[in-house]
This record gives sequence, structure tokens and C-alpha cells, in this order.
Amino acid sequence: MSRSDSAPLPRGDLTVRTSAMPADTNANGDIFGGWVLSQMDQAGGIAGVDRAQGRVVTVALDAMTFIRPVRVGDVLCVYTRIGHVGRTSMKIEVEAWARRFRTQIREKVTEAVFTFVAIDDEGRPRPIPPEAVHVAADTTGN
Repeated sequence: MSRSDSAPLPRGDLTVRTSAMPADTNANGDIFGGWVLSQMDQAGGIAGVDRAQGRVVTVALDAMTFIRPVRVGDVLCVYTRIGHVGRTSMKIEVEAWARRFRTQIREKVTEAVFTFVAIDDEGRPRPIPPEAVHVAADTTGN
């Protein structure tokens, strides 16, 4: 079984990619859901730091349903996409996909929306700067 052209693709930027190891399993040999959640929180934090240009903390996440298990040897790929950005908080959409061991088959295992708050050095909420505008360099010499 392989992914067909009509199968959904991950949404967002690949932010974290890691191998599921035996130490991350429960008694049934499946990877702990908490381990997957931790990888997703880490990916969301990386995306949040980039967008907020500084420290962020996780304050909430919406309901999370595990669609498929992650197994030892799978590569967990976590994708992030910035959603709503408020004055001090932002919502980041996070999807976790498993690339099955020794195959190229990818399956979505779970998704959630994490809420992060930008904080200053004292841990107080701070405003999130406006999104940076990237201007391409003029390489024509004009």
C-alpha cells in the first residue's frame, strides 16, 4: 500500500523529524502518545519562537485524537503552520505524520492546535512583533 495522488499531504513546514525508539514505548510496544505530544509541542515551540522573535510558552492545546499508532523504527515528522496571531498569543496548527519503518509510506497519526504566548525575560506576556517582510535582494545591480 502506498500513498495515492488523492491522499492528503502534510500541511505546513517540516519542523521536527525524529526516530521512534524502543525506550519510547508502552507495554504493548506502541510509542507513548505523550512522546508524540512532546514532539509536537517542541515543533510548535520552534515555530512560535521564529514567529514571535523570542521566548514563547505553551498555554493550551485543543482536543487531540490519535488516528494511528506510531511504532518503533517509524520516523515521526511534525509539521507546523502559524494560524491566528493576536497581540501576545498565537495559534499554531501542528500535524504529526509517521513514515513507516523501511518504507516510504506516510500516514497522519494526529493533529492539534497549540496556543503559545510570547513572554519577556521575566516571564510576562509581551507583544508579538508584526510579521517580518522578506525583500528579495536586487541582484541585477539596479
